[in-house]
Amino acid sequence: MMIAEASKTWEGRVVEGKFPLRQKLGESDHSVVFLTERGGQAASKAAIKLIPASGLDVERQLSRWRAAAQLSHPNIVRIFQAGSCRIDNAPLLYVVTEYADEDLSQILPHRPLTAAEVGDMLPPLVDAISYLHHRGLVHGRIKPSNVLAIGDQLKLSPDHISSRSEGETRRRDVYDAPETAAGILSPEGDIWSVGVTLLAAMTQNPSLTSDSRGDPTVPRSIPEPFRGIIRECLHLDPRRRCSTSDIMARLQPAARSVPAEHAAEAAAAPAARKGISRGAVGLAIVVLAVLIALLVFYSRGHREATRVPTVPETKPDSAPVNSRPSASSQASVPAQAPDSSGQAVSSRPSPSPERRAHNSPPNETAKPEPGGVAVHQVLPDVPRSARNTITGKIKVVVQVDVNPAGKVTAAKLTTSGPSQYFANLAMKSARQWEFSPPTIDGQPQPSVWAIRFRFGRARTEATPERLKRP
Repeated sequence: MMIAEASKTWEGRVVEGKFPLRQKLGESDHSVVFLTERGGQAASKAAIKLIPASGLDVERQLSRWRAAAQLSHPNIVRIFQAGSCRIDNAPLLYVVTEYADEDLSQILPHRPLTAAEVGDMLPPLVDAISYLHHRGLVHGRIKPSNVLAIGDQLKLSPDHISSRSEGETRRRDVYDAPETAAGILSPEGDIWSVGVTLLAAMTQNPSLTSDSRGDPTVPRSIPEPFRGIIRECLHLDPRRRCSTSDIMARLQPAARSVPAEHAAEAAAAPAARKGISRGAVGLAIVVLAVLIALLVFYSRGHREATRVPTVPETKPDSAPVNSRPSASSQASVPAQAPDSSGQAVSSRPSPSPERRAHNSPPNETAKPEPGGVAVHQVLPDVPRSARNTITGKIKVVVQVDVNPAGKVTAAKLTTSGPSQYFANLAMKSARQWEFSPPTIDGQPQPSVWAIRFRFGRARTEATPERLKRP
């Protein structure tokens, strides 16, 4: 059955009485994907993939999808439901998943990814693969069309996930490891697929040429550490391929391999550093002394400014696993030590009026009203794979309106930062905060607060400051 041809008239049909087939999103010779909805709500967008049931081991395929639906990882697309159906009397299998905005195969025909983009893509991709391998599973079909973007988050398609023992004889294209032709599915096969996917992402060309030993060669135009990673993924002997932990180690700056052609330069670097003149060292000391003096003067001025203190949060039982008390990003006031999870717990004051006025929206004023504290602070639950994509700090500011009962009634972004994904996390958390409201003549009053989130690789901090109502 050529499903692509047959599906031309399927828009508007309803699968199992609850999944309407809206816009067609993609197709191949063996499958077609439509936009659909969950629960009959247009806001709950999802994707539904349909494949012909004829010639398939139906129970085996459904069992795979149902097992994949039990997985829980931020970088694996969620499966909501799977089953069998008939359209125009044709037997089909369907799987309903999260809706993706695009996939990598839609980007590569127009341009390759930059080294920075690959550096952002690789950690969550490898983290998801490592999660599967530690559970005795393999992905079995890593390629650009199965690397998806949902909002600002990268996710792997779950369609082909299976146990290592489920071998099937097939090698569809270069993304499949050579041994899959003999029915061998293994973690090493996934590593091969990662290597070819990286090659395609950086060159727009997944085709391989071999060296004298038969292993594929990697273009010298690909920068390190990615060239070394691809080379170690693409050994013909599966036993020589690197592991997911090896890939992550190579991504760390201290562990990045040095290309042979640059080895002499690397070896000469210490000798060059010894040649720094004493005059340069002396000048550096003078500059450092001046900077310290300026820092002391600046810090004194800020300590005299009026500040509104925050109160450490006691984490409720219902809070997310990674939610922890608020922390300030004010560098001039000592913070408490991080808790056991690495999340900062702080009772430091809010930024001074001068600093706040510089960062505040036009309707804020520099002088805060007296009274009112944040009594329930919820920090975003950030997956480790998402933290690995952060360079420096991501700053997001959410302004919240609080009613006299201390509940947040409205929230809006005043500074969204460079990532909509982290901005959405901050908005979601800010809506859960609660405050002890200020009072006038003993009566609680509404208030307006700015919650400043700072996302880093090690932890998330948040500082509340109360604003004067406009």
